[in-house]
Amino acid sequence: MSGDTYLAYDYPLLSAFWTMMVFFLWIMWFVLLFRVVVDIFRDDDLSGWAKAGWLVFCVVLPFLGVFVYVVARGKNMGRREITQAQEQQKAFDSYIRETAKGADRPTSSVDELARLSEIRARGDITDEEFDRAKQLVLSGNRR
Repeated sequence: MSGDTYLAYDYPLLSAFWTMMVFFLWIMWFVLLFRVVVDIFRDDDLSGWAKAGWLVFCVVLPFLGVFVYVVARGKNMGRREITQAQEQQKAFDSYIRETAKGADRPTSSVDELARLSEIRARGDITDEEFDRAKQLVLSGNRR
């Protein structure tokens, strides 16, 4: 029997399933641990000493600390996360509105001529193209 065939007999499908399950649970454990640590720092109701105490508890006795934290303060973890997501959405919407206001402002012919001269100075358009575009801007027939 070759080495690969022997390995297939030595490591059956059920063992592969349990190995994947253990890896999955291990990853989920780290996700939960990091969410608890982030929630500890996110909570504005906790004092600095309370945050330090919870953090030490979760680092020194991680399984017990996370379990106790989720039981004691888990109800509001979702609320704090939703509140932060809403605040981020409001800030993003505000940024979009401010940016869109700047785009609504009509450009003057002076702005367009300055932009044309910059393009010509870079060498992107020829002098003839600049003159034609300048005539269009001055006549009021803008794109």
